Amino acid sequence: MSGFSLPIVVRYAEVDQQGVVFNGHYLTWFDEACTGLLDHLGVAYPDLISGGYDFQVVHTEIDFRAPVRWRDAVRVTATCARVGTTSFTLEFTVLCRTGTGDEHVAVRGHNVYVVVSTEDWAKRPVPETLRAALGH
Repeated sequence: MSGFSLPIVVRYAEVDQQGVVFNGHYLTWFDEACTGLLDHLGVAYPDLISGGYDFQVVHTEIDFRAPVRWRDAVRVTATCARVGTTSFTLEFTVLCRTGTGDEHVAVRGHNVYVVVSTEDWAKRPVPETLRAALGH
């Protein structure tokens, strides 16, 4: 199973009054890493759409471990943890680089996605091309 890593430099607008990344931005980063993972695996999101499929987040979890601050260099990793009949789960890790170049885990999380039809938005089985790309 292949993973993907999305580099990010924290922007000023992503930081809250406590001086750390506002928690809602982690979901945006997870979404961008999901799209990047699919591209990396050769399953482009526009191709899924043109094939009549989309997917929706039905469950998410974010576990804070350490602060991420303005201008920190981070990378968000994305890997597939599970593929079911109509859903799949991606795991995400936000790694923050210190001034010495070492990385530490700042945030871990996962999203559960359900595949739907673009015609009626009803659940559909995970397409074989996506299942194969995700390694299951």
